[in-house]
Amino acid sequence: MDNLKELTERVALLSREIAGFIRAESAKITEASVESKSLNNLVSYVDKQAEQRFVDGLQDLLPHAGFIAEEGTGERADGLNWVIDPLDGTTNFVHGVPSYCTSVALVQGGDVLLGVVLEVTRDECFSAWQGGGAFMNGAPIRVSTRSQLQDSLLATGFPYDDFGFESEYMDLLRELMHRTRGIRRLGSAAADLAYVACGRFEAFYEYGLNSWDVAAGVLLVREAGGQVSGFHTTKDPVFDEEIVASNAAIHDELLEVIERNWQRQDA
Repeated sequence: MDNLKELTERVALLSREIAGFIRAESAKITEASVESKSLNNLVSYVDKQAEQRFVDGLQDLLPHAGFIAEEGTGERADGLNWVIDPLDGTTNFVHGVPSYCTSVALVQGGDVLLGVVLEVTRDECFSAWQGGGAFMNGAPIRVSTRSQLQDSLLATGFPYDDFGFESEYMDLLRELMHRTRGIRRLGSAAADLAYVACGRFEAFYEYGLNSWDVAAGVLLVREAGGQVSGFHTTKDPVFDEEIVASNAAIHDELLEVIERNWQRQDA
């Protein structure tokens, strides 16, 4: 814990190793090897085996840390916890569509100490540690400098099983379609956040996410000079299931649009 930089580098090496496993298994995936955890929520043996590999490797690095992992491997601790998504974008993976990622963060309560996102299909490793900046394959990255929403390219995601706020979300999407350069939907929140951190997107917003989807990406964006919040500033973007991440210059303008269209949720 005295050297977050070294720990981050070791997590990145582990992520590269597990990404190699995922890449090797991608050609072997069949419908018979895929299960549904809930409506449109897929999991494969690759997710489960990748998560076990992460847990085993991370336990060696910090034996006293617990785990908050998508597939339930390991136990949560009172202090430090690894937050793991072994394969963010499983539906893309199953269908052979880029992109999909591994995502690992180390958190102390609600504080993210380090994060590593590895985009498997492009072999891009995004990493950050608290106070140390953000990097892609070892080179420093920064958020974009565009300062107007109308000049911005945004990313979002669509709910796959929670349609309770479909009307509000479509209203928001409709307004942002008219007020931005465009909106993309990659299918991996970890990739979306990494792309905000390196300036490919100006912002990303989505609701219904879990901590393992976003914890590493939240730190990437912040360490790259960006801003992250919930749809309302009182919300925690890691644990409150809603997130707005941007280059900071457009954050207030984007948040005003989101809050206006989202206010009915809290009414």
